Amino acid sequence: MSKSNDQRKAISPDSRSDLNTIRQKTLKSSIGCTGIGLHSGRKVSMTLCPAEANAGIVFRRTDLPGDDGIVAAHWKNVVDTRMATTLGNEAGAQIGTVEHLMAALAGCGVDNAVIEIDGPEVPVMDGSSQPFVFLIECAGLTEQAAPRRAIRIDKPVTVGDGRKSITGSPDGVFSVSFEIDFEDSVVARQHLNICLVNGAFKSDVARARTFGFAHEVDALRAAGLARGGSLDNAVVISGDKVLNGDGLRYEDEFVRHKILDCVGDLYLAGAPIIGQIVASRSGHALNNKFLFALLEDETAWSYVEMTDAVVPGTSHRADALELAIA
Repeated sequence: MSKSNDQRKAISPDSRSDLNTIRQKTLKSSIGCTGIGLHSGRKVSMTLCPAEANAGIVFRRTDLPGDDGIVAAHWKNVVDTRMATTLGNEAGAQIGTVEHLMAALAGCGVDNAVIEIDGPEVPVMDGSSQPFVFLIECAGLTEQAAPRRAIRIDKPVTVGDGRKSITGSPDGVFSVSFEIDFEDSVVARQHLNICLVNGAFKSDVARARTFGFAHEVDALRAAGLARGGSLDNAVVISGDKVLNGDGLRYEDEFVRHKILDCVGDLYLAGAPIIGQIVASRSGHALNNKFLFALLEDETAWSYVEMTDAVVPGTSHRADALELAIA
C-alpha cells in the first residue's frame, strides 16, 4: 500500500468537534499460552505482547536470531495457503496458521502487538479463535495516542471464477456474507451474513472450529499437514456423522468458521476494512488474492480515520464515519 498520511486531506478541528476519534489499541500487558501446531504437530509457546502505535501486528520467532525471526502480519508476506495461511520473510522464517489469531485480534480491535513464538506455527488451541479472544480479554487493552485508520472499499472488486469468488463492495460497516457448498451431507450448503459490529465476532463467530474429513487425514499427513489435528482441536466428519463427542457448537458451525478464517485473512490488510464482503466457497488462497486485487488498485480503496458515529442505514454504532480521505 503506497498511500501515505501525507496524501490524506487535512481536516479542520471544527469539522470534527462533535465526533469522537477512535484511537489505536494495544495490549495492557503480555500474556502467553502453549499448544500444538495444527499442521506441524509441534508444541509451541506463544506470548502476546504490547507494541507501539502504528507498529501493526508483528510476529517474532524467538527460536531464530535477531531480525531473521521477525515476520510482519502483512498480505504481501503470505507464502503458503494450503489448508492455512502462512507468513514468511526474506530470511526464510515462517509462521503458519495465523488466521485464527489474526481473526481474534481483528474481532477484539487490537491494532498493534508483537507475537513472540518459539516455533513455526501458531498453536491451534481448540481450533477456533475463542482461546485467543480469552487471552486478549485477560491481558486487557489500552488506548494509544494515534488515531485508528481503516481501509474503506470505494468500488466493487471481485476475484475468482464461476465456482469460487469473493467480492468487496462499498458499505458503511464491515460485514461478511459467506456461502459454502460441500458434497458431504453433514456440511452440505450453508450461508450466513454477519455484520461484524457490537461484539458480533465474539458472540457469533469466535467459537466456530476448523473442520475436516476423516477420509482425507492420511493424504494430508503425507503432505506434511494436519499432523497435530485431533478431535480436541477440529470438528472431524466421517460419512454422515460428526465424530466429536460434544457435537457442534453452532448448527451452522462450518460456515461460521469460514467467516472466521476470512476475517483473519483480511486483517492482513494491515487495518480493519470498511465494506461488504460477499464470498462463495472462498478459501485462504482466494482471500489473499482478493487483498492483492483490492490494495494494488489505489482507486478501489481509501484510508479513513475512524470515529465513533452512527452509520446511516443501520441500527448499529460502528467505527466507520470517514473524515480523512486518501
